[in-house]
Amino acid sequence: MKTQFSLRTRIFVAMISLILVASMLIAGVTIYQYQEQSNEYHQQRLERKEIQLQTSIAYVLQNTLYSPDEAYLDSIFRNEIYQIADVQNVNFNIYNLSGNLVLSSIADFNLKKSDHTMNKEVLSALMNSSDKRFVEKIINDEGQFRSLYTYIVDAKFKPIGILNLPYFDDDSLSSMELREFLIRLIQVYFIMFLVAILLAFLVSKYITKSLGKISYKMARTSLNKRNEKINVPGSGKEISALVNAYNNMVDKLKDSAEKLAKSEREQAWREMAKQVAHEIKNPLTPMRLTVQSFQKKFNSNQPPAVKEIDDFSNTLIQQIDTMTSIASAFSNFAQMPAQQSEQLDVVKITKLALDIFNEKHIQFESSDTEIRAIFDRTQLIRVITNLVKNALQACENLPNPIITVSVQKKKENVMIEVIDNGVGIEEKNTDKIFEPKFTTKTSGMGLGLAMVKNILQTYNGTITLTSTPNKKTTFRVVFPAI
Repeated sequence: MKTQFSLRTRIFVAMISLILVASMLIAGVTIYQYQEQSNEYHQQRLERKEIQLQTSIAYVLQNTLYSPDEAYLDSIFRNEIYQIADVQNVNFNIYNLSGNLVLSSIADFNLKKSDHTMNKEVLSALMNSSDKRFVEKIINDEGQFRSLYTYIVDAKFKPIGILNLPYFDDDSLSSMELREFLIRLIQVYFIMFLVAILLAFLVSKYITKSLGKISYKMARTSLNKRNEKINVPGSGKEISALVNAYNNMVDKLKDSAEKLAKSEREQAWREMAKQVAHEIKNPLTPMRLTVQSFQKKFNSNQPPAVKEIDDFSNTLIQQIDTMTSIASAFSNFAQMPAQQSEQLDVVKITKLALDIFNEKHIQFESSDTEIRAIFDRTQLIRVITNLVKNALQACENLPNPIITVSVQKKKENVMIEVIDNGVGIEEKNTDKIFEPKFTTKTSGMGLGLAMVKNILQTYNGTITLTSTPNKKTTFRVVFPAI
């Protein structure tokens, strides 16, 4: 999987990379510039020495007793070559036009003249050059050498010999200066690099701060709550455009949420009305049939009339009780939990709620003698009794039913658990169990757990369910303690 770096990291790396690339480019340009300057310096110095030698040679040719000709080069410069070399502080060689060594200011060269002849390629290059001069560059382990070849001419500019000026490119001083400069440059850039790291960190943090704030707000944007608009003062044009787009989205989301909530309320009341009508119609049908049957069969003169009236009355009373139960269930669900909150002892109230049950298999557990919380006494009792009733119904027809109600304090919260070993709830139904009208029983309206959830939400509490069918079911209630 390809690693995705954050915008802040990329900005930071880009700025640091820019500094590093700039430092390497400047170092490269500096080295190149030093090399070019050194090369130009040696070239100019060689040309100056050439001019000085040619001037001295021309002076000797003007004042010699010999004819300025190739055949007399040895005689003309036999003694003068050392004097010129001393005055000009440079060694040089004189070749005839065929490339054979005639004289040299270097003593070793004169010992074996036959071993020192010009390279044919150099001689050819000199003859074919436009300015009648040629510089040969030689690089070996000792360094770089230049060897200048140019013609010695007489007063009429006729070539009578070849002047060779060996020159060693002494770059020791230049190299030392270059090393010192690079060391100072590295020191300066090291400081700049540290400063750049700090600036890159601050700049990247400043640039991404607004984006981070927007991301934080967007991650917490929800249709089910009031969303705050973003205010990022001093941001750039692009960030401002993004902030304005988000704020406009919040306005539209608010309108959509209101419309959706209104639609959901209307739909919920329509569904509730249908459910109420349906549940009320169910007992009305048998009541109608009972009355019609009674009208047809009843005879006041017959002795069993009292029994028929009694059966008829019992049937009607039973159906009326059913309708009353239906009306009470819907009334309790529709009624908002009382807001008469008070500081109470949850352990004590839980025991009080369990006192109405006579079943011996209901057990109470608590490691705390007192746990204080803000809650409505009546609503808390309603929550506990509802959960215990569900547990009792789940354990019906079991040979060894066990229901455990525990109250504990977990950090800053109160936790009430109702655990039974009844039939349990299938996994497919766990997400629907707290919805109004949903029930897995053959009787009841399916409003009890929905009412419990509604009460707990009022007090910033939650209710969760874990169940293993035919083994264990746990309802866990959590709300803030004090």
